Amino acid sequence: MNEYIGWLGSFLFAVCALPQVIQTFRTKKSDDLNSLFLLMWFLGEVFTLWYIVMEDFLNNIRHYPLYFNYIFNLLLLSYLLFAKYKYRSA
Repeated sequence: MNEYIGWLGSFLFAVCALPQVIQTFRTKKSDDLNSLFLLMWFLGEVFTLWYIVMEDFLNNIRHYPLYFNYIFNLLLLSYLLFAKYKYRSA
């Protein structure tokens, strides 16, 4: 049961940026996205994923729901960072 709750929480966290990605992709507008927020979020995801992977490696365990969450978020955030600079207004 605990594993299912972990997967559910990780899935919800992973997809929470999806509505913003879809809206940005459809409208090709990114002016309302704050660059510093996106960068800090991205770096937070990278550092936390690094920490989890290193701790899991040292303790010989795997937290697959967390890996999914952080990797999926990094993909979504990569698009938002790309869009922030590609679709900026003149």
